[in-house]
Amino acid sequence: MARIRNRRKPVAEMNVVPYIDVMLVLLVIFMVTAPMLNQGVKVDLPKVSSEALPQDNNSLVLTISIKADKTYYWTMGEEVDPDQGKDSETATALPALVQAVTAIMSQNASQGKKVQVFVRGDKAVDYGSVMAVMGGLQEAGVGNVGLITEAP
Repeated sequence: MARIRNRRKPVAEMNVVPYIDVMLVLLVIFMVTAPMLNQGVKVDLPKVSSEALPQDNNSLVLTISIKADKTYYWTMGEEVDPDQGKDSETATALPALVQAVTAIMSQNASQGKKVQVFVRGDKAVDYGSVMAVMGGLQEAGVGNVGLITEAP
């Protein structure tokens, strides 16, 4: 019986499977460690007057104020309301504010109107309260927020 031998030629291609595995492991490592690199740095901010934000005259302005006792007020108008006039609406809790802003944003988006959002915070309000409002605004679909300050 004659045995037929199947001769194979040596394969000259590089096996890239191990390199793909290594790259995926490195990708996962970098995805996990990247958010940890941007935690923050202690900074003493200078006390200077700030420049006015550009205001689009064709859009409505939603001004949200945070008082020292952490009550929230909001008002809609054609321009920034520097002293929160009589027609201010009040929301006793952050979820009520987020719900109101969501309704305002969806109503104006359906009508094709742009809304600029500005936040006024009392100087006695802690940073966490202002950041909670900013997070609530992000939940409500607000992408761009301006912070209102007073000249020294």
